[in-house]
Amino acid sequence: MDFANLAAQLNAGTIVPEGIVIVTLLSVLVGDLIAGRAASRWTPYLAIAGLLSATAALYFQWEISDPISFLGGFNGDALSVVFRGIIALSAAVTILMSIRYVEQSGTSLAEFITILLTATVGGMFLSGADELVMVFVSLETLSIASYLLTGYMKRDPRSNEAALKYLLIGASSSAIFLYGVSLLYGLSGGETRLTEIAAHIVTDPTGQSIGLVIALVFAIAGIAFKIAAVPFHQWTPDVYEGSPTPVVAFLSVGSKAAGFALAIRLLVTAFPMLTHEWKFVFTALAILSMVLGNVVALAQTSMKRMLAYSSIGQAGFVMIGLVSGTDAGYASMVFYLLVYLFMNLGAFTCVILFSLRTGTDQISEYSGLYQKDPLLTLGLSVCLLSLGGIPPLAGFFGKLYLFWAGWRAGAYGLVLAGLVTTVISIYYYIRVVRMMVVKEPQEMSDVVKNYPAITWNLPGMRPLQVGLVLSLVATSLAGILSNPLFTLANDSVTHSQILQSAISNTPGSTQGVTGYIKPVLSSQVPVAKTNTGL
Repeated sequence: MDFANLAAQLNAGTIVPEGIVIVTLLSVLVGDLIAGRAASRWTPYLAIAGLLSATAALYFQWEISDPISFLGGFNGDALSVVFRGIIALSAAVTILMSIRYVEQSGTSLAEFITILLTATVGGMFLSGADELVMVFVSLETLSIASYLLTGYMKRDPRSNEAALKYLLIGASSSAIFLYGVSLLYGLSGGETRLTEIAAHIVTDPTGQSIGLVIALVFAIAGIAFKIAAVPFHQWTPDVYEGSPTPVVAFLSVGSKAAGFALAIRLLVTAFPMLTHEWKFVFTALAILSMVLGNVVALAQTSMKRMLAYSSIGQAGFVMIGLVSGTDAGYASMVFYLLVYLFMNLGAFTCVILFSLRTGTDQISEYSGLYQKDPLLTLGLSVCLLSLGGIPPLAGFFGKLYLFWAGWRAGAYGLVLAGLVTTVISIYYYIRVVRMMVVKEPQEMSDVVKNYPAITWNLPGMRPLQVGLVLSLVATSLAGILSNPLFTLANDSVTHSQILQSAISNTPGSTQGVTGYIKPVLSSQVPVAKTNTGL
């Protein structure tokens, strides 16, 4: 094979966004080695610029003619473009909220950013990985960097404890997942590409063997750990409470988005003969996650633990789209992750700001906050109400699309469970909002009574303010102007060959989502004309 043919098969242009992030990572690392502590003044902004540049590069890869690269190891299709963009943007916002938090802890900011960018690279590669070795290497890159971030506050015993729990449970889940994919490798006769694995298993008369079922169970266990689905959620509350808050924000959005990208690509591509089986399992996981996550969140007294159980419930909502298995289901799933990026990171930005000013994250201490900090109260209220699904915020339209897609796909019990648990979640979200806006002076908490004077001139506070305002505006506008985002989500599904092949082989699947966008939005979404029955 000559060099020209090798270069054509590598097709390295598909990973230009990841290359930009890697160059940014190295620049931050070398800059910190040369400039020392003084580098903290410019390395965060260099990292943000690199992540935004990577996002811009993803825009130009939207309709790339040949998305397959590295001899079939990576697929840069439209679906991966959206997930990689979500991960890159979540890392950029996380850096904005990290600057003041990390500097106040007395640890190195550049090292924190370097590890965060490493996790980002792992998540972006995982979103497009189409081969078992690349899947596992990308997953471990994301996981190991996440373990390091969790224990980054070395002087904090809670951070050390959270990192140890995350490491032990995460290593076990990685071993279980690796065993599952090794079974896939053996059953396919030594193939590592997902499409070739599926082709060999389908043509093999023993393809319905118990080995394939075991491989599916073990793979689902690894994926469920990454997306924090019940009963693989045990690490989430303790890790969320003990970890640095910016790390929790990234894990709840970036890491979770990578996990769902892996779930779509692995289950749809490698297990075409067990579609009903894995949908049944994810139906059970979704119901358990929605019920346990939202019910247990009612009893929490810490904001970080409440948001931890909330994220478990949110994962259950997103799984409705995965179980639906239709164009509408996958598009609704992508749309919800897009808006979840803004509203969840906005909520964590407010939690960081409050903890920096008061030193606590107890829900009871937020009482009367409106009288001392209106901007923080407004931002946290909008983000929490959006997470609860209150119209006209982004979360309402995200849940509406998910529930309607599930209903059209026949997942009636799943949708009803989602509706009931959504009502439960609204209670504990509104409880925090009501507490913040009380007007009676005697109801104000002691922490709020001693609230420090608001100033944005301290080092690292201005980026935190920018992150708060951006999240607030995006959460509000993403609900009012949700049509462009849903068009993006729908196009990412219709332009992805693996999803279209899977959907065309699913009996009773529906193409396009125009039928249920019209009742909500007056504008049209450009999708294929199909008979939706509405």
